[in-house]
Amino acid sequence: MHTGKRYHLWEFLCWTNRDIWMLLVFGTIPVVAYEIGGLSWLGIPWQAVALLGTATAFVVGFKNVQTYNRAWEARQVWGDIVSSSRAWGTMSRDFLNNPGKSKELIYRHLAWLAALRYQMRESKAWESLGESYNVKYRRLYSIPERETSLQTELARYLPPSELEAVVAARSKPTFLMSLQSKTLRELFLDEQLVVLQFVDMQRALKEFFLHQGRSERIKEFPYPRQYATVSALFVTLFCILLPFGLLREFDRLNEGVEGLMKGHMVWLAIPFSMLISWMYTSLEQVGQSTENPFEGSANDVPISQMCRIVEADLREMLGEADLPRPLSPRNHIVL
Repeated sequence: MHTGKRYHLWEFLCWTNRDIWMLLVFGTIPVVAYEIGGLSWLGIPWQAVALLGTATAFVVGFKNVQTYNRAWEARQVWGDIVSSSRAWGTMSRDFLNNPGKSKELIYRHLAWLAALRYQMRESKAWESLGESYNVKYRRLYSIPERETSLQTELARYLPPSELEAVVAARSKPTFLMSLQSKTLRELFLDEQLVVLQFVDMQRALKEFFLHQGRSERIKEFPYPRQYATVSALFVTLFCILLPFGLLREFDRLNEGVEGLMKGHMVWLAIPFSMLISWMYTSLEQVGQSTENPFEGSANDVPISQMCRIVEADLREMLGEADLPRPLSPRNHIVL
């Protein structure tokens, strides 16, 4: 997540520089062929390009709305996880007259948060973090889950006997929730929890399972590939055809121009086609970087920061003093 007021222009240009060079080539070749090669037939009617541009704008706009909705839903899910985690901390502390068990339940919950965020950071084939423009930009910030192993992170919260079983589990967050339920059942049978307390805490576990499922749904089901393909295809076609549609339009400007530029106005089709095309490619790239809100891009939902805040809150409930500090943004980006 970008924590600054806005992205600076140089950051955006750095992020889209590959497209800028590509658009320069797309814009130059038709102009050179038209002006120097004498291939005047290359000029196509502007109306055809305008129709394609309109259709492309609708498709790209639709994609950006849907990908923003995915990102916003992800933020809502993890906002609910934060709120439910705080409620879990108060119940674990106040329902039990057993500080050791309270700490066990809270620390196991912190392990669940860690396991879930590491699961969300796993790479998927459809994600764009490996694209060249993201690889270059990724040097400006850090991804906490790529710097520390999951086992090392879980070891902070779990005893060695549990750690081994959790690491071997197929779905680590689910396994941790099952351990929580098992512990609650034991506490209830030992009469350390009354019926209403037991029911409330089991209901809280159900909520965590629902939050986990919603988060996994966003992670495991990408923005439909057919829509993503159509959007990318339309943008590419528009960027290729736009310079051809501008050739005759700029050539006609020679009739009303005097001086140095007279007879050479068609060369202005290069910068203008680049500018217009760059707007479309940038919107397409923004949509692509928004559709996967957990992959580790600069526009991700800051689940690492949110888990760090929850950890500080829950450990403070236990009366601990050595609390973890919030993650510091690097170049205005925090994950």
